[in-house]
Amino acid sequence: MLNLIRADLFKLMKSQAVKVLIAISAASAMISAVMAYLIPLGKIDTRMTGIEFMFSDMNMTCILGAVIAGMIICGDFENKTIHNAISSGSRRYAIIISKAVALAVALMLLLLPYAIVTAAGLGTGDKFDVGSVGIGFLHVLTAESGNVMEIAEIGKLAAIMLTLIIVYIAQLSLCVPLAFFLKKPVFVVAIYYGFSILCAQLAGGSESSSVLSRIFSLTPYGNKHALMALETTAGDMARTIGISVIFIAFMLAVTFTAFRKSEIK
Repeated sequence: MLNLIRADLFKLMKSQAVKVLIAISAASAMISAVMAYLIPLGKIDTRMTGIEFMFSDMNMTCILGAVIAGMIICGDFENKTIHNAISSGSRRYAIIISKAVALAVALMLLLLPYAIVTAAGLGTGDKFDVGSVGIGFLHVLTAESGNVMEIAEIGKLAAIMLTLIIVYIAQLSLCVPLAFFLKKPVFVVAIYYGFSILCAQLAGGSESSSVLSRIFSLTPYGNKHALMALETTAGDMARTIGISVIFIAFMLAVTFTAFRKSEIK
């Protein structure tokens, strides 16, 4: 299994397509931060927050993350890499874990620009604001901007960012079974992005439904998991990480249950 992971990570680091997607993520992070800086100054109309959200980490990760999942998994079905691995004796659970690890690393690389831009923005002491559309790293940037941080708060900020990365990895783990079942990148991207929009709408409406709110709180798609700031307690972060890890394990278990019985042609 370690050889499979090393091979997948090597392909990931050498992929020009992945480098392009990371560059897009970096550009989007800069655009998102600049717009969040200009809105409170009155240089951009507040009605532009919808456009700003398009470049936010929540939206871009949904799109770019699903694209990378399709590339990493579906691409190896198309070029028969997975077929060769199975025929050479690799266990199917090892292949699934290898792809999941590669996807997790790719997502961390995609989110790194947002983490860097957020930290840099907070370090300036300037005010950032996007109204109510701030989620994930954008929420951290807008909620904590304009404040002078102490050393202890910097450490907690790093923990919050790491927790958000784990939440995003858990959310995108749904793409693992989708990619193994569908084997077509375009379907993975379309279905996951549609699912993320549906979840956003349902999560927004869960405030009026205790049952729906409870369901979402037990998944990484719950709003409160992506709305963390310095006021978030260590217990809440630990609970979010626990829910995310359990969800990832469940997605991998679902994938293995179906993949071990499927015929590879």
